[in-house]
Amino acid sequence: MGKGEISWKGRTEDGEKREVYAKHIGDRWLFHVRGKRHDQWKDMPEPPLDDWMELLDGVQRRVNRRLLPPVEEERLRKKIKEVYPDAKV
Repeated sequence: MGKGEISWKGRTEDGEKREVYAKHIGDRWLFHVRGKRHDQWKDMPEPPLDDWMELLDGVQRRVNRRLLPPVEEERLRKKIKEVYPDAKV
């Protein structure tokens, strides 16, 4: 994973393991997902709210460690509100 990437592991609704990473390019976050370690990464054009919240958690931790500027957290919160207006961010 590079400097502008944040990753996490989780499970699908069916209980299958999956790995997700988000890459920060310009003012956008691009999401990618794979099932197993040796599977190919696939683009995730419309990530669910849970993945956005995992990304927000990762950004908050990086802001606390001074690896990202605090403005990045606010930008991400704004983006989540655009995509999911009813979400409590």
